[in-house]
Amino acid sequence: MAVSFKPAVMSALLLAMALSAGAASANALNENFDGGVPNGWTVVNNSAPQGSIGWFQGSEAAFSAHQGAPGSYLGADYNSGADVAAISTWLILPTSTYHNGDTLSFFTRTADQSIFPDRLEVRFSNAGGADVGHSADSVGSFSTLLLSVNPNQDKSGYPEAWTKYSVTLNGLSGATNGAFAFRYAVDDGGPSGTRSNYIGIDTLSITAVPEPGTYLMLGAGLGLIGLARKRKAKAA
Repeated sequence: MAVSFKPAVMSALLLAMALSAGAASANALNENFDGGVPNGWTVVNNSAPQGSIGWFQGSEAAFSAHQGAPGSYLGADYNSGADVAAISTWLILPTSTYHNGDTLSFFTRTADQSIFPDRLEVRFSNAGGADVGHSADSVGSFSTLLLSVNPNQDKSGYPEAWTKYSVTLNGLSGATNGAFAFRYAVDDGGPSGTRSNYIGIDTLSITAVPEPGTYLMLGAGLGLIGLARKRKAKAA
């Protein structure tokens, strides 16, 4: 037998469900880079001396994407710098509202049999925007280092097959308007340097967690459902 709800109960339930869905998906993102650098993302090349290119649409000549069309990923390489360079090339996601527990996941790799070490950092700014300073060693407001892939720039230290990495935000004081950023950061890089080759990132996702208040609203809605069922059973 179907259970019917009074209008007040139904309204509370619908509100709780709407708040839950809204909070859980407010910052959610899935990006496969089918069209290159997405709209609203920012590329900044602070390499010194600066080369001719920053982040770009990947090339299937180097390797194929993690999924989708062969070139549907983003790449960065030694051409970020000129001659012998301190490479610092940023890929900055749009500012959004984040909470503790929100998770960024992505896949990355370098070319097969690479002898020139690469390094990739994932950073976070709790101010948002795109302030990364103006020098190769500056990070601007992106002072929180969440992850470093091959931090010591070791040979064979960067994965040569697509590998998944994840970072989870914590320590935020509450809802925070912030931004994630990738930084291709290599010392002694560039066309004449001893480091820096070619990396790609693909299959990026941001998974948001509901705010605590949402759980309370959802719990209240579910409690009203239980109360309505008890009353229905008693009446029967």
